[in-house]
Order: sequence, then C-alpha cells, then structure tokens
Amino acid sequence: MEHIRSQDLSERENYFMLTSTIIPRPIAFVTSKSKENVLNGAPFSYFSIVSANPPLVSISVQRSGGEMKDTARNIKELGEFVVHITDEENVEKINLTSEAFEYQISEIEKVGFTPVKSKEISVPGIKEAKVRMECIVEEVISICDNFQVPKADLLIGRVLIYHVDPGIRKAGRVDPKELKAVSRLAGTNYGKIGEIFPLARP
Repeated sequence: MEHIRSQDLSERENYFMLTSTIIPRPIAFVTSKSKENVLNGAPFSYFSIVSANPPLVSISVQRSGGEMKDTARNIKELGEFVVHITDEENVEKINLTSEAFEYQISEIEKVGFTPVKSKEISVPGIKEAKVRMECIVEEVISICDNFQVPKADLLIGRVLIYHVDPGIRKAGRVDPKELKAVSRLAGTNYGKIGEIFPLARP
C-alpha cells in the first residue's frame, strides 16, 4: 500500500486523486437564473444527497480565479435552482454546456435544450431530463484553503418538487434501468449503469 500525504500534492494532483478514486459520481445538471433573467445551465459531479428529512441535496461549485462561478452566484442571489439527473439521452448536450460561455449567454439556448416552467420557483428546468427537482437554497458555504481564500462554494438545496417521467417510476421508486443515468469518472470518461446486484443489509 502506497501512503500519500495530501499536503505533499499540488491542487491538480489532489484533484486527480479524488476524481479518479471517488467513482462513479452522479452528474447534476443545474439550471439557475441571473438578475438579468439569463437562464444558465451547467453540469456538476460534486453532487450528492444530504438528507431525506428534510429532503436536501448538495452541489459543490469550484471557484475560478477566486470568483464565484455563474451558477453559484445566481443561486446565492436568487435562492432558487433546478437539479436534473444526467442520463444517456441528454449527456452529450449537457457536456456542451460546460464550455466557458460569457455570463450574458444562456447555455440552455446555445445547445438547444427546451426550457419548461417550474411550479413553485421562478427558475425553469429543461424538458429533456427524465428527472428534475425544484430547489430552494438551504445554505451556501464558502470553502477556503489554508490561507482562508475561498476556493469553492457548497450549495445545499431543499427539494420542493420532484418531476419524474411516469414511464420510469415503479412501486414508488425510479427504475435505474429506465432512467439510464450516467456517471462521471476521471478525465473525459463517463460510465453507464452496469450490472445490478442485490445485497441485503445484515
């Protein structure tokens, strides 16, 4: 077993260690809205469940040059966002939204997604996702380095409404074979749902 101290690695080397070992990671496609009413869309694989009661999800948005990225800034200012699950049918378009567009340009419009109105928040979602969640901000936490310089923003959102394609929902759960979610691996690699096996808890 090789022993590697995180403090001996550069930021990039720590990134490679984390993203190549913590796999597979689900991909949240997040829509948010700017003060100028521009609909933003971006994918995030630093994404997970926080709690079922209350229903909370988390997204970590890395900063660029110390500045908040559009998604984090929009969410902090408006307090609303929509999380979509990335699947085999929408992953290619979602990947295109990761290009560094100017702030005033809507990635949703640029790649040809179809905006759909939300029921309880002002931020639209996209029609092409089989699952989307309307969220309001629960908490925004700035993550700092050893010198107290903000490097990321941890966004915790409370889910208000789940929008689910009825064709993928069975017995109160979403069927993973029908959802066909994809996961982020390392580098340019993604993964599909492979063999599914049951394992009961003791």
